[in-house]
Amino acid sequence: MSAVKMSGSDRLENVNPQLFATLGDRARRDEDWDENVTDPFDSREVFDLIRDINDPEHPLTLEQLNVVELDKVQVDDHQNLVDVTFTPTIPHCSMATLIGLAIRVKLLRSLPPRFKVRVSITPGSHASEVAVNKQLADKERVAAALENAHLLNVVNQCLIKPTEE
Repeated sequence: MSAVKMSGSDRLENVNPQLFATLGDRARRDEDWDENVTDPFDSREVFDLIRDINDPEHPLTLEQLNVVELDKVQVDDHQNLVDVTFTPTIPHCSMATLIGLAIRVKLLRSLPPRFKVRVSITPGSHASEVAVNKQLADKERVAAALENAHLLNVVNQCLIKPTEE
């Protein structure tokens, strides 16, 4: 898997990112396979949807870089709310909006439309936290960004699951 290139520059912002342990696969129960059992969405299920999103700079997942963490995913199945907070690897990460957009797109494509999805940066973890959060919360800005063919291609590259080698 190769890193997504946003521009002609080969310069990485975070040349040597710290790697973190990843959660194993979720234990499967007999009820998971029974179509007659109502299975509410929970934080782990939503986390499993976003953990394998590719970082736009490195051939690593957001989980491996600790950008997304299980305890920063909140789900209220009864109120139809999903709230994901992510932490860029460095405070001045220029890819923060792209990462947030990839998380948002993955959830909008994967969850039932009844859910309201909120994606934001962990408070205090990014120099442009307010501006990035404003962009990610604005449905019209998100829709306009996804109309840009190049940006949509970059987001889709982040969402491609790596193949086992």
